[in-house]
Amino acid sequence: MDSRSADSPDSSEPPISSEPPTIPEDSLSSSSATSNTLPPDDVEAIDELGKVYRSLRDELSKVIIGQHEVVEQLAICLFGRGHALLMGVPGLAKTLLISSVGECMDLSFSRIQFTPDLMPADITGTDIIQESAATGKRGFEYIKGPVFANLLLADEINRAPAKTQSALLEAMQENKVTVLGRTYDLDKPFFVLATQNPIEQEGTYPLPEAQLDRFMFLIEVDYPTEDEERRIARETTGVDREALTPIITGERVLAFQRLVRRMPVPDHIYDYAVEIVRKTRPASDDAPSWIKEYVGWGAGPRAVQYLVIGAKGRAALRGNYMASLEDIEAVAVPVLGHRVITNFAAESQGMTSKKVVERLVEEMRED
Repeated sequence: MDSRSADSPDSSEPPISSEPPTIPEDSLSSSSATSNTLPPDDVEAIDELGKVYRSLRDELSKVIIGQHEVVEQLAICLFGRGHALLMGVPGLAKTLLISSVGECMDLSFSRIQFTPDLMPADITGTDIIQESAATGKRGFEYIKGPVFANLLLADEINRAPAKTQSALLEAMQENKVTVLGRTYDLDKPFFVLATQNPIEQEGTYPLPEAQLDRFMFLIEVDYPTEDEERRIARETTGVDREALTPIITGERVLAFQRLVRRMPVPDHIYDYAVEIVRKTRPASDDAPSWIKEYVGWGAGPRAVQYLVIGAKGRAALRGNYMASLEDIEAVAVPVLGHRVITNFAAESQGMTSKKVVERLVEEMRED
């Protein structure tokens, strides 16, 4: 696979001193968190991104209790121009979190509930016969499907068969939709935030590796702590919550995405990304012996790109002006966890893909 084919990662980084993008005044909401332009200096712009992220996190905390790491990883995907797959057992507020993100952003939002009888046209739209009021003649008119939104919630994505899941492949990769031989561009920014239940098997269809690879992060949503669960009991069983306030516009999201791409990265971070990905491939000479024993297939070049972009995004959200080794180690599991395919020997030993990545990170840290 061409290493430039990832979900919009650029093949080369623009110079750090390039002019930040401007935002048209008429596209801004009345929220105090928005302004006409990013600051003229990238350092100030990163500080501004940190403020926006904290505002987004505070707004989400009115609805979502705990799950701070999940919120951060979701924000890294949003500002890194990537898609995210949230995995967790029922009742952990995965769908509520994504819909709340939609409320906090002044973006168009669609939700698709995936079911076994869902058809591709239910996602992309289709042509229907319409009669012209002016001429009285009948003709085909394309009716856009819910994929034509800035933020698409694909709820329980593994409940639809492969034919239906494939309707998202082109949209996630190229921000386009092809229907009956005609291609339509999707508005930017465009995100697919999907949910999946890891424990139910009946009535589900595993996601193809090609589609899994299009997700920047696999975000695991775990049970809350005891204190957080006590807060959930107190705060979510009373009066209805208030509507959330939009924090950021689509144009400003695009500006921050370009800012994240301009983040400087030391050479050793690129070296780390390449090294750890190559070590996940059992056929590679760089792979440890235990990888050859437990792993069937390793990660591809898109993983290298998303490791670097994820490290940049994490650094920017935390107010740092350069990606560090700590940043790339922190995003290794969400980037590689769904791209490393273990074999039967690993399953028999309880060696999951997550444990494989964690062991690789630890070994490379010791080296």
